[in-house]
Amino acid sequence: MQRIYVAAGKFHDLIDYLERLGIDVALVAQQADLTLADLTAAAADAPLSAQLYSRFYQQAVRQLQRLNPTIPWAAGLGTDIFEFLCYAIVSAPTLGDALERAQRFGEATRAVSGHSVRLEVVGEWATLHYQLEPTNVRTLFQPDGWPRAQSAATVANASGLLAWHGLCGWLIGHALDSRQVNVAARSIGDSYRASLQRAMDATVAFDTQENGIVFPAAALGYRVVQTQDSLQTFLDEAIYQLSSIERQPASVSIAIKGLLGADFSTGLPTFAEVASRLHMSESSLRRRLIGEQTSFQLIKDEVRCEAAIDYLSGSDIKINDLSDLLGFAEPSSFVRSFRHWTGVTPKVYRDSLAEPTALAAVR
Repeated sequence: MQRIYVAAGKFHDLIDYLERLGIDVALVAQQADLTLADLTAAAADAPLSAQLYSRFYQQAVRQLQRLNPTIPWAAGLGTDIFEFLCYAIVSAPTLGDALERAQRFGEATRAVSGHSVRLEVVGEWATLHYQLEPTNVRTLFQPDGWPRAQSAATVANASGLLAWHGLCGWLIGHALDSRQVNVAARSIGDSYRASLQRAMDATVAFDTQENGIVFPAAALGYRVVQTQDSLQTFLDEAIYQLSSIERQPASVSIAIKGLLGADFSTGLPTFAEVASRLHMSESSLRRRLIGEQTSFQLIKDEVRCEAAIDYLSGSDIKINDLSDLLGFAEPSSFVRSFRHWTGVTPKVYRDSLAEPTALAAVR
């Protein structure tokens, strides 16, 4: 994935905002392993890593939570409640199931978080409504003299939609194909509208009755390709992850690995079946894999190799049974493949686990 940058002015704006709220910004920077003096000294248009901004923002959110848990910005991204929400939905089989869980979660926590979502399906179109309590954009989060106070309601609503659009894209492994985004607040300029349209690749309308993201209902059937393991990485760098998913689709290699799983005893899906489950044409999927310098065969080999090593390392499964589990027609085919992947046979690999020196040699 390409490296993403943000202008230092984005740091400056957040620093100014936190200082107006009376938050110790030097402490926030220190907790993010950054130096406040370096951040403030950078020219406003200087490019800084989006990963650094993510760390800084998340530490800032932890301080904001001490003021009040109902943070109105970006659907509470970076808060404990947002983290719990992610844990609640990541194990859902499809995007539709995940959003239904998110709706139930929001209904249960809205009194604390101040926001929730509601899924609506009409014909071929689905709308994810984002509901934010207007009173949450209160004086507490609008410090005296803050230059953006007049646009606070718009930013609070739009940033929540951005967060949900990005979260949906992260769940399914590629950017959500949205048709229109409705913001229940006034427009604050053409440049802001254009930035939202670029981020979500959709028409943006203001002054609507409800916040919402309109997208094809067929997307509700998209498989959730993320796992508990990938969730922790996402939570560690949530701002960066969401920035990445909005700027370019997530790795299809990761998405395919999620579809393949670790049990191949019933056979592996074909390339056409994988393309269909990712809701991509075969030609588009092939181009994406070439762009990531890999292939469907290489991904299958990598997944089966990783699964074989896990089973050999953590169980006493017989080699013949492992061959069946990994979908090989004959144990000899598995042995040849494993030797090609690792340089040794499965038996030699397992035997070497008891001999650290030998294991280091085969790795």
